[in-house]
Order: sequence, then structure tokens, then C-alpha cells
Amino acid sequence: METQKLNICLINDSFPPRIDGVANAVVNYARVINGGLGSATVATPYYPDADDSGYGFDVVRYPSIDTTALVGYRAGIPFGPDTISGLAGRGFDLIHSHCPVSATMLARSLRDVIDKPVVMTYHTKFDIDIEKAIRLHILQEGAVRVLADNISACDEVWTVSRGAGDNLRKIGYEGDYIVMPNGVDFPRGRLPEARVRELTSAALKAAGASVPEGVPVFLYVGRMMWYKGIRITIDALRMLAETGRDFRMVFIGGGIDRDEIVEYAASLGLDKLIFLPPTTDREEIRAWYCRADLFLFPSTFDTNGLVVREAAACGLASILVAGSCAAEDSTDGEDSFLIEENSLSMYSKLAELAGDTARMRAAGERAQSSLYLSWEDSVKAAYERYGVVLENYRSGAPKEYSTLSEAMIGLNARAISEQMSLQNWFENVRRSVRSNVLDIFR
Repeated sequence: METQKLNICLINDSFPPRIDGVANAVVNYARVINGGLGSATVATPYYPDADDSGYGFDVVRYPSIDTTALVGYRAGIPFGPDTISGLAGRGFDLIHSHCPVSATMLARSLRDVIDKPVVMTYHTKFDIDIEKAIRLHILQEGAVRVLADNISACDEVWTVSRGAGDNLRKIGYEGDYIVMPNGVDFPRGRLPEARVRELTSAALKAAGASVPEGVPVFLYVGRMMWYKGIRITIDALRMLAETGRDFRMVFIGGGIDRDEIVEYAASLGLDKLIFLPPTTDREEIRAWYCRADLFLFPSTFDTNGLVVREAAACGLASILVAGSCAAEDSTDGEDSFLIEENSLSMYSKLAELAGDTARMRAAGERAQSSLYLSWEDSVKAAYERYGVVLENYRSGAPKEYSTLSEAMIGLNARAISEQMSLQNWFENVRRSVRSNVLDIFR
């Protein structure tokens, strides 16, 4: 039986020019769905330097505030009549939020207007982001409670890994969830060697750096945040350098901790580390995966480790922390190398592997077979599940929502439905916030 063609609204706070794993996921959901499954539109916050041409799918920008210094990206403003009414007219069958905060607030407001289900994918350990952004403990507790309530109000919840599901439980979510892993947009296999050298050499030249022939090359791609385990990597590399071993370590990415990370490496006198800026050129990133000998990713923060699958697509094995989400489905010594979460363990593994190119290459080849998952297969599975969500929504009993923000969500929907004036709408929102804000701390 032919699958129904669905019209999907994808909502997320991060999207190019913001570059991270979740933004990449949303791009590929939209790309694959519009490639033959159905249709999809991305709703995402306004960025002043965004260029949404050339995607092959619609991108709707809605108002935002600049919170990059706090959380690394702009936060969308979900309660806007123009935003909701504009999206409501697009005939969506289902709303899929990829962020449990403001994007899900917007998704719920839209659901109240168009009466369509909301799916929410939990990609990131948001309790860690909250701890970093909010210093006062009582406010952290209140924010996590609101986060859990917001997730609970969705019609179905997905996680990208088993570990992400464990984190959902940690923040207080008690409902059901389904593991729906992300894929990668690289084909399985390596770029031609000449192309690898061309792209990586150009990036090195632009940065005023070079990599000698015959030395091991280690790689990190992603946000430059301390909680990604980057200090473990740098301290381990310092120990390796002190043994006289030659190597190069390439970091590719940006983030609010990048300057501190660069300064820390400089303070240790490490001249074997190369810091390259973030890039949206996927072929260049693929070239670096092909150029490197090992991918170093000692992160226990990430819930999926999308970059680990990207590396595997190119035949590159990773060093990972045993028990981390990024290490799920990996086999130590076969398709990856597992360590304890400390720099000494990382150093010991690097010292063991750095001179054994054949062993690193063999593990990368096995990773290419065992860990690879394409976005086409990943999104196809998700799209098939959309049909189940719709059937459950149409035939099931109405879900009862009793969350702190429900009054505001319902108010927003009524404002759209009744065509209230903007002035009256803001006044009612103000009253709703004032009457409900103390509930956060009960």
C-alpha cells in the first residue's frame, strides 16, 4: 500500500547559519521528506545573516532574541500571532519539534490552532545546558520542571539514543518514548585521495598551518564547548607530546568556549594543535574525516554522537568514553576504542595506537560496516512512524495536559482563533505570566 503523502512542519531553534548536530538533523529531515516522501517546511528563529536559498524546501523565520552569549544560539519567540497564523495556513498534517523549549512551545500553540499532533525529538541533555546558563539552583530546578512538563505535553516523544531516554527520566519525564536514531548525510565510502588533499590543504593554508607527511592526524568536529570532553583531549595530547611523539590534532568548530580552549592549549605550549573555524562545506568536513587517523570524542554530554557516525561513514574509527551515548552500539577494539573519562586513559590509548596505522585503519573499516546509518533510512523510519502518530491522534482519547505553561499556550491559540488585537493579546499574555509564574517554584 502506498504511503500517504504528509505535509510536515519541522521546528527547531538551531538551523544554519547556526551549525550543530541538531541543525544538521533538521536540514536532513526536510531534505529527505521533500525528496519523495511528502513535503516539509522548517520553522526556525530569525538570524540576521541567514541565507535560506538553495535548500529545495521552505524555511519560515520567526522573531528571535540574541541569546548566543548565554546558550550559543538565538532563541525563538514562540508566542506571536503572526507566526502562528502564518504557519496555520500551510495545511500541515503533523508538527515535529526538535527542541523541547521554545520550539515546542510554538509547536503546541500551532497544535491548538490546527488540531494536529506534535512529535518531539529529544536530541540534547538540556539539564546540562540549563545548569550552565542558570547559576541559581532554585531557578535551575524550576526550569527543568518546566522543560519536563513541556515535553510531557507532546503527543509522542522520540529520543535519538537509549542514553537520551535515560536523561529524560533524570529530568522528570515519566511518559513513553521511542528511540529514533539519527543518520548521516555522507555516503558510505571515502573521497578520492586527491580531493581529500586538495580540500584539507586549502583549509590548512587559510589557517596558516600545515601537517607533515607521515605523522598521525587526530580530529575533532563539533561545538567547542568544555563539556564535550575537550580538556580531556588536550591534556592527553600534552602528555603524548612530552614523550616526543609527533602528531597533529585538528579541531573544527566554533562555540562560546572556543577562545578559552585555544588559550588553554597555548598556555600548555602545544604547537601541534590546529584550530579551524566552523564550516558549512560538508565535502570539506568529509575530507577531514578521510584525512584523519582517529576521531577523538570523549564526550559524555552528547546523546547521539552524530559525528561518530559521520566518521564511520568515511572509514574513521573513534576514541569514545565507555558507557557514553556516543559509544552505544560500538565494540571496543573492533569498530572503536573505549576509554575511561579522564586524560590519562585517553593518553594511554593514543600512545598505544599512534604508531599502528594498520590497526586504526582496520577499526575504521569495521566502523563503516557496523555503525553507518544514512539519513534516507533514518528519516524513512521516522516518516513511517508519523502515520502511526496520526492514527493514534485521530482515534485515541484526547490527551489531558496539565502543565505550567498550558494556560499561556491555550491563550495564544484563542488569540489567533478570535483574531484579537495585538494590544489585547499582549495584555492577556502579561496577566497569564503574572498569575502562573509562581507555579514554577511550587
